[in-house]
Parts: sequence; structure tokens; C-alpha cells
Amino acid sequence: AWRWRCAARCWSRCRCWARPCSARSTAGSGPAAEAAPEFSYREQLEHLNPIAQPLASRKLTRKLYKCIRKAAKHKQIRRGVKEVQKFINKGEKGITVLAGDTLPIDVYCHIPIMCEDRNLPYAYVPSKSDLGAAAGSKRPTCVILLKPHEEYQEAYDECLGEVESLPLPL
Repeated sequence: AWRWRCAARCWSRCRCWARPCSARSTAGSGPAAEAAPEFSYREQLEHLNPIAQPLASRKLTRKLYKCIRKAAKHKQIRRGVKEVQKFINKGEKGITVLAGDTLPIDVYCHIPIMCEDRNLPYAYVPSKSDLGAAAGSKRPTCVILLKPHEEYQEAYDECLGEVESLPLPL
């Protein structure tokens, strides 16, 4: 009989009683969960899509991830295309961080235009999985709106200044 959840707690339909689930080796917590290969910044740059401009430098990418982690603790992020789009239309201010390896680009290619129309700073980072991990999620995410907060205002202002100084694409 089919089971909806296996012992590895995957959501796929697998026959754990008959053979091991493909998720078993990576499910759970601890070092086994981080068995996915981690790529360096240079390797991630090879997988960028054509619209990923302005791209954050390695140093700025680290600062943005750090600021996103702090914001996630205080519930000051908007995550995902639908949510970010909704709050940009409502006039919410912040830094928009987009993943540069999202395909198809039609999913989120309208977000930079919305940001430019509303004078919101935005930048691309190389990896959607790293962006999702910085937000405290196990799932990758392609867009995050980072809102200011008094607890991490200094880090936010530093990121804001660097993102605003990035050259906009033509």
C-alpha cells in the first residue's frame, strides 16, 4: 500500500516498506540534512539568468543575508513574489532582494520595474536557496522585501547605502 509520508517525513508518495525513499538520505536535521552540495560564489555566478542586474558583490551578498536573518527574527520580511508584489503596491518601503538563478524569469521579471517606479532599491543575489535559508526557510525563495526595524537599523542602513549605490541596468 502507498503511504503519504515515509519515515523520512517526505511528502512524496513512496513505498518505504519496499525500498528506501530518495529523501531519506537528506531528510531530518543535522549534518545529513546539509548533504546538498554548497557552491562557491563564483560557481553560483555561472547559473545566473540574463536579467540579474544589478548584482550584489560577494561582500554585499553576505551583508544582505545577515540583515535578512535579523529581519526574519523580528518578522520584518515579505517573502515570495505574490506577497512582495502586494506590499510594494500598497506602498511599503524596504530593500527588495531577488535571486539571480530563478527560472523561468517570467515569474518575477516585473518586480524590478515595480521597484523602479516606486523608487525602491533592489539587488540580485546569486542563489535562491541561500536566500531562502537566510530567511529561515527550508524552501528556496526568489524575492524578499526587507523592511527596516530599530533592532538592526545600523546593518539595514549599511545595506541600503550599498544597494542604492549599485548601477541600475540600462
